[in-house]
Amino acid sequence: MSEKPSIDHAFRADTLKGGALDPTYAGALSFMRRRYSRDLAGVDVAILGIPLDVTVTNRPGARFGPSAIRRASAIFDGDPQYPWGVDIFENLAVVDYGDVDLPLHHPMEIPGVIEAEAAAILAAGAHLFSLGGDHFSTWPLLKAHAARHGPLALVQFDAHQDTWPDDGVKLSHGTFVLRAVREGIIDPEKSIQIGIRTVAPETCGIEIIDAYAWQEMSAEEAARRIKARVGDASAYLTFDIDCLDPAYAPGTGTPVAGGPSSALALMTLAKLAGVNFVGGDVVEVAPPYDHADVTAIAASTVAQHYLGLLALRRAG
Repeated sequence: MSEKPSIDHAFRADTLKGGALDPTYAGALSFMRRRYSRDLAGVDVAILGIPLDVTVTNRPGARFGPSAIRRASAIFDGDPQYPWGVDIFENLAVVDYGDVDLPLHHPMEIPGVIEAEAAAILAAGAHLFSLGGDHFSTWPLLKAHAARHGPLALVQFDAHQDTWPDDGVKLSHGTFVLRAVREGIIDPEKSIQIGIRTVAPETCGIEIIDAYAWQEMSAEEAARRIKARVGDASAYLTFDIDCLDPAYAPGTGTPVAGGPSSALALMTLAKLAGVNFVGGDVVEVAPPYDHADVTAIAASTVAQHYLGLLALRRAG
C-alpha cells in the first residue's frame, strides 16, 4: 500500500506553501493545517493564538477560542478556497506560530507579553493575524502594529464600540478603542465600526455603520463605505465574533440580538480587496456556549477570508 501524500501536515509538511491533504476528521490540528513553526524565515503570514479571557465583563470562556478556531478550520483542508476558487497557499507562505504563553497569575504583565510577541513577529518581516481570546488582546496588538506602521485605520466588525471609560491601566475588553484613540494608536478619521448595536458614551469620531443600517444595504455598498473611510491608510482588521447575530454565533461572551448573518459579514469582508491591511484578528469565540462549532466555524472562515485577501494582494 502506498503511503498517503500527507498526514499530520502541521508537523510533517516539507514546504510552507500549498494545501494539505489530511482527512478533515483526523491529523494534528493547526490553523488550516499550516505547519507549526516559530522559524519565520521565508514566512509571509504568522497565525498567533491568544488564549485570554481575564478581561471580560460578561461570560468567560474565550481562552478556549484559539483551539476551537483551529479545530473548525480543518474543514478547509485540501480544497480550493471559496470564494477565491484557488489554493490561497500557492503563493502565500503561512505558519501557525502557536499561542502566546500568558502570565495568567500576573495579569498586569499580560499586555506587555502580547505586545512583545507580536512585535517580534513583525520585526521578522511576517504579517500577523491573531486568534482570540477576548477583545482586550487587540490593544497590545494595535500597539505593536502602530509602532511599525504609524497610526492605523481601524476596521472593526463588532456589536460594541468598546469606547467605555478607561483609566489607561485597567484590563477590559470594552475600553481598548477609546485608549487607542487617546494615545494616537489609531486615526479615528480613517476608522470605521460595522455592526454596532449598543450605545457607548463616546464615538471618538469613528464612523459607525450600525447593525440595522448594514442589513439594509448590500455587501457591496458596505464595503464601498469602508474603503472610502480607510483610503490608502495602513489598516488593522479586528472582527469580534459577537458582531454576528447570536443565531450565527452563539458561542461568545456578550451576545447581542439583531445582528447580521455570517453570510452578509463574510460577503462584506470578501469585497475589501484593495484595503491595505497590515494586520488583523478575530476574537471573542467562547466555545462553552457554542453549538456544533457554529461560532468557531464562522470565526475560522473570517480568518480564511482575511488570508484570501492577502493572497489576492500578493497575486497582484
